[in-house]
Amino acid sequence: MSNERAWSFSDSMEEATQAAGSPVDLIRDLGVGQFTDVPDEITHWIEEQRSWRETCAFADQSYHMTDHSVEGPDALEFYSEFAVNDFDTSEPGKAKQMVVSNPNGYFIGDAILFHLDDEEFLSVGGAAAHNWLQYQIETGDYDVSGEIQPRPVMTDEDPNNFRFQVQGPEAINIMEEVTDEPLPDLGFFNFESTSIDGKSVNLLRHGMAGEPGFEFWGPYEYGDQIKEIVLDAGEEYGIRHLGAEAYQTPNKILGWIPLVVPAIFDEGLEDYREWLSVGDGLLSVGGSFESDDITDYYFTPVELGYDHIVRSDTDQHFVGKESLEAELGDPDREKVTLVWNDEDVIDVYASLFSEGETHKFMSMPHPRTSACQYDTVLKGDDHVGISTEMAYIYNQREMLSLAVIDTEYSEPGTEVSLVWGEPDGNTNPKVERHAQTEIRATVAPSPYSEDNR
Repeated sequence: MSNERAWSFSDSMEEATQAAGSPVDLIRDLGVGQFTDVPDEITHWIEEQRSWRETCAFADQSYHMTDHSVEGPDALEFYSEFAVNDFDTSEPGKAKQMVVSNPNGYFIGDAILFHLDDEEFLSVGGAAAHNWLQYQIETGDYDVSGEIQPRPVMTDEDPNNFRFQVQGPEAINIMEEVTDEPLPDLGFFNFESTSIDGKSVNLLRHGMAGEPGFEFWGPYEYGDQIKEIVLDAGEEYGIRHLGAEAYQTPNKILGWIPLVVPAIFDEGLEDYREWLSVGDGLLSVGGSFESDDITDYYFTPVELGYDHIVRSDTDQHFVGKESLEAELGDPDREKVTLVWNDEDVIDVYASLFSEGETHKFMSMPHPRTSACQYDTVLKGDDHVGISTEMAYIYNQREMLSLAVIDTEYSEPGTEVSLVWGEPDGNTNPKVERHAQTEIRATVAPSPYSEDNR
């Protein structure tokens, strides 16, 4: 492989794929871009991780996600056509995790969908799902309009909204102090308008890492004011502002895989790839797993743990329905947590202090050298799955990753191993020269911790 590119970020995804030679050649070894405008650490990442378990963690989510605003009388019908979810109970004030697949049932992306009003929706999350939906709006026959706000960290423009989250044992007490009215009694993933210091904010009952909490948002222009009020009120409760590194770790406990290769390279999707700018749609991939077949990098919503979301026993059509219905109840692979062997992890660091080749460095707490981490999982010499990005969690004192592995080996307690390090010929500028090694791991459930939300 070479660092020289035959394509540019202004090309369409289809042009870039053709110029690179294949989808795999397009996405490998590109490194990783800036995640957010929030510093990596505000205090220390260990104290920040401890806060969601012991007191309260405050996260600023304003800069790293895309927003997709959709309005019009056909909006609900549109979502019902292109998302795998059931929308029968959708109504203003309710949110849900929206999952989007391609016609063959492979996962494209997900986002949190907020039902704002009868004909008005906002989804917040990664770009993959939003790009796909916006294409369908612009090329389909639906009485809806749509607009994407790109990740603010990649533009020179402020976000439309600030978006904050508090989570942890003291999160409810802190929000009771800062809201002007009594704290709304919200069910999980329900939201309602309230006010803080006379400013209207939307409050969502939510939580990460299995702890109780809220997400809240409003016009960006008064975000700093709201942040200061919440942090000041939370000081006596031990609140901690999460840096970017700690923020990216609790999903390993919650069981959410944030980024995988979107399934947009299938035959029949050429028109979509011509519409999509590579600068808007490209996600880099790294890790020990390698294949020339791009479909080996795909997952299905069922494999990613969204089987409870996928509609079944319904006559209503949605994109990917036939493939997903066939998979429900009998998947070939399943999402699990992998608990990495302590001694093998320590050996990776020990290689830095001995003669000979070293192993790929694990920066704490969240090694990330590509947008999508794909490491080979083995049972003996047999390839049995893919481990995605990993993180050290101080509260558990363990290195964890989320993996999709053959159901035959998904029983908790099963011993497997994973290959740590990039393949020979790697040219990722974010990765140093190193030798691959195997790390033993134990299969555990996903989610990994008790859900106290």
